[in-house]
Amino acid sequence: MTRESVLALRRQKDDFFRNSPHSPLTDEQKAVFQGLSYYDYNPDLDLIVDVIPFDEDDYAQVFTTKDTIRNYRRYGEFTFTIEGQKARLTIYAAPHGFFLPFVDANAGSETYPAGRYLEPEQLPDGRFHVDFNQAYNPYCAYNDRWECPITPAENRLTVAIRAGEKIK
Repeated sequence: MTRESVLALRRQKDDFFRNSPHSPLTDEQKAVFQGLSYYDYNPDLDLIVDVIPFDEDDYAQVFTTKDTIRNYRRYGEFTFTIEGQKARLTIYAAPHGFFLPFVDANAGSETYPAGRYLEPEQLPDGRFHVDFNQAYNPYCAYNDRWECPITPAENRLTVAIRAGEKIK
């Protein structure tokens, strides 16, 4: 995605949070909402990756913020290099498409402590488009009325991903 298209999506998201009845914010939060906080657009973290698939019957039980369990199929893993370090993440198959939860080294200071999410896009050639500029906080980051999957241990990185949504 281009910088301009990412910025346009961010403006749309701010408008949704501020005005939509489906916003994760309460009415009280909307009244003081001044926009989400983001890292600057980083074209180096807009990736096309090869994914090594797992067996089709490889499932993970993922706990949620409400102490329930969701089952996700572990679709495959990919590796990439960031700040000179190799990193590996697992993509999950979910009912709505592909799901990539992750925690980075900035969790708790610059990013949401329980992690951020992406929906990677599978390309016609089988590779995936993973754009960390679109990483977002789950709705449970805004208040506890929401239930969110907690990032599995295999997707906890020791390197910072300085792209996408931050915490204030």
